[in-house]
Amino acid sequence: MGSDTAKDRARPALPWCPAPWPRAFTAVTTLLFTAVLAACGSSTITTSRADIKQTCKQVEAVLSDGPEPIADPVGYAQAQVLPLRQIHTPDASLQKAIDGLASAYEALSAGEHVEKPARAAVTAASTRINAICPGAAS
Repeated sequence: MGSDTAKDRARPALPWCPAPWPRAFTAVTTLLFTAVLAACGSSTITTSRADIKQTCKQVEAVLSDGPEPIADPVGYAQAQVLPLRQIHTPDASLQKAIDGLASAYEALSAGEHVEKPARAAVTAASTRINAICPGAAS
């Protein structure tokens, strides 16, 4: 009944493995996992910046194409809606700004009675685009 020998106390929890092994394995695994996560996190940030830059170029290309905005503002607005809707980016704020600009152009091209509010919406949406992509919506 209470025969607690030194041999019984020294026995490792896992009979096939010496006692220090699980702790060392856990420490090494944790360090490797942390290093992998850190490396992945930094490449994601770099990729996101590259994605944003590429998307800004797409927005600028779309907005520089089509009828002259001063000569034919409604035609210009109509020409921008579909190409802007086809631009997708993983950056949520830039995507929201692009969608807002497309919606503002759609509203401008849809009705004559809402021209002033629609123009104001286009101006505001262009300002949001320019905040992320300087000069893209100029």
